[in-house]
Amino acid sequence: MRSRFEQQLSRLHEDMIAMGDLCEEAIAEAVRALLSANREAAKQVVRGDREVDRMEREIEELCLRLLLQQQPVASDLRHISAALKMITDMERIGDQAADIAEITRHFRLPEDPASERHITKMADAVKSMVDESIDAFVHEDAAKARAVLAADDAVDRLFFKLRRDIIDMISQNPAGGEEAVDLLMVAKYLERIGDHAENIAEWALFTVTGKRPDDAQEAPPEEKGNV
Repeated sequence: MRSRFEQQLSRLHEDMIAMGDLCEEAIAEAVRALLSANREAAKQVVRGDREVDRMEREIEELCLRLLLQQQPVASDLRHISAALKMITDMERIGDQAADIAEITRHFRLPEDPASERHITKMADAVKSMVDESIDAFVHEDAAKARAVLAADDAVDRLFFKLRRDIIDMISQNPAGGEEAVDLLMVAKYLERIGDHAENIAEWALFTVTGKRPDDAQEAPPEEKGNV
């Protein structure tokens, strides 16, 4: 029985990695399409989001089978419940990559090399966060999960820097306001992808520590102390 469970758990890991790869590819292709104004490539990203959705359903079904047909111990139960939470964030990452691609279909990139660099840096950073957070889950690596949490701060700084640049861009060229706002939306989608990767890392940490992500918000009564 345990051998069968281990095989299914291994498949869960493989599927999680595959879904993560799809998300990373979607981010890369969406930003590449944006920067090259490749509308056909953008359409491919939007169509590809269906595959991310399909994998979410498959992994959810596998997790439910593991819960119902097997007898997971506490640590296994944490692992499976974390996976169920993580695929929701991964599905949202796919959606937001598709949102970037949708903008590409009517977007003209402002002639601003700095903005292009910031978008590229943000995309590279969030792709790395997605990859590292899933790897932390599969290998139950608490240190790697915490590194992803720290990396989100760098993504936020890039977002705020780009936002300031866009405000300056609009003040200097009000006629280009529509393109600037679209660029800000792209940056916001990337920032949200970073937040979802952070959520995944928090659930990866939960599999190791047993502490839910929201446990840090409010300490249990015995840890608060009494006056």
